[in-house]
This record gives sequence, C-alpha cells and structure tokens, in this order.
Amino acid sequence: MENSVSYSAIEDVQLLSWENAPKYCLQLTIPGGTVLLQAANSYLRDQWFHSLQWKKKIYKYKKVLSNPSRWEVVLKEIRTLVDMALTSPLQDDSINQAPLEIVSKLLSENTNLTTQEHENIIVAIAPLLENNHPPPDLCEFFCKHCRERPRSMVVIEVFTPVVQRILKHNMDFGKCPRLRLFTQEYILALNELNAGMEVVKKFIQSMHGPTGHCPHPRVLPNLVAVCLAAIYSCYEEFINSRDNSPSLKEIRNGCQQPCDRKPTLPLRLLHPSPDLVSQEATLSEARLKSVVVASSEIHVEVEPASTAKPALTASVGNDSEPNLIDCLMVSPACSTMSIELGPQADRTLGCYVEILKLLSDYDDWRPSLASLLQPIPFPKEALAHEKFTKELKYVIQRFAEDPRQEVHSCLLSVRAGKDGWFQLYSPGGVACDDDGELFASMVHILMGSCYKTKKFLLSLAENKLGPCMLLALRGNQTMVEILCLMLEYNIIDNNDTQLQIISTLESTGVGKRMYEQLCDRQRELKELQRKGGPTRLTLPSKSTDADLARLLSSGSFGNLENLSLAFTNVTSACAEHLIKLPSLKQLNLWSTQFGDAGLRLLSEHLTMLQVLNLCETPVTDAGLLALSSMKSLCSLNMNSTKLSADTYEDLKAKLPNLKEVDVRYTEAW
Repeated sequence: MENSVSYSAIEDVQLLSWENAPKYCLQLTIPGGTVLLQAANSYLRDQWFHSLQWKKKIYKYKKVLSNPSRWEVVLKEIRTLVDMALTSPLQDDSINQAPLEIVSKLLSENTNLTTQEHENIIVAIAPLLENNHPPPDLCEFFCKHCRERPRSMVVIEVFTPVVQRILKHNMDFGKCPRLRLFTQEYILALNELNAGMEVVKKFIQSMHGPTGHCPHPRVLPNLVAVCLAAIYSCYEEFINSRDNSPSLKEIRNGCQQPCDRKPTLPLRLLHPSPDLVSQEATLSEARLKSVVVASSEIHVEVEPASTAKPALTASVGNDSEPNLIDCLMVSPACSTMSIELGPQADRTLGCYVEILKLLSDYDDWRPSLASLLQPIPFPKEALAHEKFTKELKYVIQRFAEDPRQEVHSCLLSVRAGKDGWFQLYSPGGVACDDDGELFASMVHILMGSCYKTKKFLLSLAENKLGPCMLLALRGNQTMVEILCLMLEYNIIDNNDTQLQIISTLESTGVGKRMYEQLCDRQRELKELQRKGGPTRLTLPSKSTDADLARLLSSGSFGNLENLSLAFTNVTSACAEHLIKLPSLKQLNLWSTQFGDAGLRLLSEHLTMLQVLNLCETPVTDAGLLALSSMKSLCSLNMNSTKLSADTYEDLKAKLPNLKEVDVRYTEAW
C-alpha cells in the first residue's frame, strides 16, 4: 500500500461475509489483485462500503455524461443517477449536490439542446431540488428557461418549490447572486402568465402563510433583496450611460449636472458704489477670461465659471437685512431629469414595485419592510423617475397610516445629510405629486406620537416651513395646528416670519379660530400684531394666484418691502394684488408665469420699486419697455427672457439709477 488507489481503478467492492472471514473487512478488487480494508466496527465498515460504491458510481456517471451521444440515453442515465442519490443511505450534502453539479456541467457544455430536452432534464432532476439549492451554472440554465418559456408548466410545477426553499432559508445573495437572479426571473415568468400579477400575488400569499404572522423570518428580507436588485437592474443601463450622474441633492432640487443649457455664469460688480459694497454676494473667483457688460452707471463683469454657485439668503430664522441683489445674483435652474425605460425594464419595474406594495399590506411585515427601506436604498435615477415614485407612493402611504411608531418613524431620515421618505414626498420634493396631501398625513402621524415634539417642530421650521404655510393657507387643519405650535413653543425667532405665520393663520376660518384660542392662552402673542405687518414675505413654492390673494387679504401689509414669489405658479393676474403694497421695494418673480400684462400694471403703480427679478419669466420687449417709467430701479434681472438688444439699450438710457443688471441668455448678452 505504498501507492494510493484511485477510485476509478476499483473494479469491485464487497463485504466479507463468509464463515470465519476477518471481522469488519471490505474487499476491493483492483487490477493485479485485491485489497482488504478492516474497520473498527460494523457501522464504520458499512459507511466505507457505501461511500466507496458512491464514489465509484459517480466517476462512472461523470465519464458517461461527459461525452453524450444520444440524448435519450443521457436522460435515462440522469434519472438513474438521481434515483441513486435519493436511495443512498449516506447522509451528506454532497450526495445530492454531486449529481446536480454533473448535470450543470453537462448543460453548460451543450447549449444547443431543444426546448423539450431542456424540460425533460429539469423534470428528471426535480426530486433533488426539493432539499438542495441549484448550483450557479444550473441557475443560469433555469433563468434562461424562465426567460424563453415563461408559460411552461415546468416553471409552476418544478421551479415554485425551489424558489420557496430559497426564500425561506437564510440566504446571502451577495455570495449567491445567481440564486437571486433565478428568483427574480421566476417571478417575472409568473407575471407573464395570463393572470399576471394575480399569480404573483398568490405566490406572495403562499410565502407569507395563512396566519396573521409569517412563520418564516427570512422570507421578507430575501424578497426585498430580490426586489431591490430587480429595480436597480431597470436603471443599470441608464446609470452606466451617465458619466457624471447627479447627486441626490441635485435631483431633489430638480436639476442635473450635464444640461443642455449654457453653464451658469456668476456676476460680479466692478467699481461698485460704497453703499452696495457690503451687500455684494459671495461669488467664486473665475480663472477664465472675463466678459464685461456696461450699463450707464456701472460695469458688470460676467465670469465663465460653471462651478460657481451664488449663495442665497432668506433663511427663516435669520434676522439680518435682505441682500439688495439677492434676486439678481441667482443662476438659472437646469432642466429636470427625464428618465425613459425600455419596454422590458418598464415591465420589470412595474412587477417589482407591485410586489413592494403587496408586502406593505401585511401588518406583521410592515415594521421590517419600513426599516429595510430606510435609508432609501434605491438609485437616484429611480427617485428621479416619476412613474417609480408615483407607484411607490402607496407603500409610503401605508407607512404613514400605520399607528405603530416603529413603522412611521422610518419615514424620517436616519442619517445626517441624507433624505428620508418624509423629505422625498414633501412639497418641493422630487416625488411630490399631490400638492402635499401625503406630506400632511405624515406630519399628522409623526406629531401624534413624536416624543421630541419641539425638536421635530424645529426641523419643520428649518426645512419645511414653506410647505407648511402653503398647506395651512389652503385650509389644512394639521398644518394650521403645526403653525400654532410653532408660535406657542416660540420656534421662530424672526419677527417677519412670525408675522407671516400669523397672516397665514388668519387667512382661513379654522386658522383664525385656532390663533384666537392661542392668543387667549398666551396674551403676549397679541403684541406680535402691529400695524403694517411684516417687512419681508416669501410665498412658498407652488403657490398660486389664489394663495397670494388669500394671504394678502388676511391682514395689513403696509410695511412690506421685500416680496419673493420665486418658483411659484403665479401669473400676471396677481399684479392687481401686488400694486396694493405701497412700500414694496424688492420683488422676486424668478421662474414664474408673470408676463407682459402684469409688468405693465406694476410699472404704473409701483414707482418706488428698486429691485426686480424677472429671470426665466415669459416677459418680452412689450412688457419690459414699460419698466422705463420705474425710475427707482437699481437692480434688474432679465436673465433668460425674450429681451432684445434695442430694448436693453433703451432701458439703460431711461433708467438712470440702474446699477446692477443681468441680461445673460438673451439677445442683449
């Protein structure tokens, strides 16, 4: 026995059973003789015997199936191999895995099989799959079958128990990605059946079980992992095609890095007058050659530096005076992202978002699902896709309706600087499409159980005060209560902002009633009301002419000097309300639908206006020429309007006080 004996060299294995034979011995027949192996007991001898037989047969089948000639013979050999594995007295994972690996190698080396041969092989090895995961190559073969023949009965009868076993066990899809891919393709195959999502729904129900609580704790995490991978794959081609994909913050702000427009150009004053030096906005220094545009009073240098981003003021808690040229020094927004998926990716997305919706319907799964979807696990391209966020909204609504704190608390962000579902679906968020209804319900449930009420109110005041005021202006009772609590807890320090909140409350019946009750409890709040109202006012984005009219009619605004309507939906119709503001000096109409008719009306009445921002408004020469009567104008932003060079020259000649002007992206540039 100086040399080892290979398994392939063993011709026969026998138990020595004759009378007076050596105890517990095996006889191996090899070329040139026999070998006796003696074990310590009968159990060990029998294990040796069955193991040697198994190894000998496995080598035989590997040899037979490595060179297939006739597939009917191959199929017969596979069935025999499966039977041998099922009837073997040995108890080891390799007993069932070895035949699967042999068949897997056979299929990977013979890719020209007919569909019927595919199905026959799958049916033949089905008994081994009941208690064993398919190896990677076999998973690839199963995926191919699901894609090519999704309506085959093999998918329902054979693959269903295999996928159920995968989902019920503790699975690391990072180490077994093809098992996840097979599960993904199986679900898509179910969706291709005549009943479509009804079949998928029944499959999810079978995975949950008939009781109120799923008995298999790994099913939900595994299903969510499959859903996330499938949804990511829908955007994978789009993601890979973008070298400079935008950040989540850029998507939230509705813009992207690579846009069709010209790069934003910061504006810097040259030789400014002494009274404007302290008000100049902080701008990045440019390294490229400058272009100088001259007005009658001052030179304005336009610097090509696409990375520079002017800073905006007007924080809700800032008591500092407004910068005179805030409205002038803002750069035009880029176009929003447009996500278009192919037909197959679109079907995949629809299927797996629907599964997430189904998962959110189970009460016992909802807490875990909420935690698995926070922090937000989807790619930024998905969050910029209107169809995806609109469909996923159902899941977020289910979280917002759930009274359990472990569920609805997951709506808030869990990492500093990262958005949560609360931010994503709030007014102004990229996913908001309902004028804030979902946002209001989220605020209501969070306030109802929030043990850090003041901290939550501080967060709302810092980040979501505009949406809260807009919804309160439209009569939403939850938002009215929020604004009252902000006043009661003294959350807002800025007097102008406090006065704007009071005006918002007094614009509706329910708000006026709640504010009066608050004043009865805290009489010092009455001191906030003074004749003339606030000096500064910012209307929340998405506000309409009706919102502005409701707010301005709720109280006195005789002291209002600075009004920002930027990014609202106001039109020229609001001009009739604006001309009733006698002290107005600064007006920001950036990116609104304010047109020529409104501009002509303003020029007739607001003769004291000093700063006017018309950036990205639909005004033309017909309206802009009317500004020549507003002799007090010293800052005028006509960026991205239909301004002509002749009109610009005419305005320069007729507006002697004009010191800052922005005519970028116009004919006059």
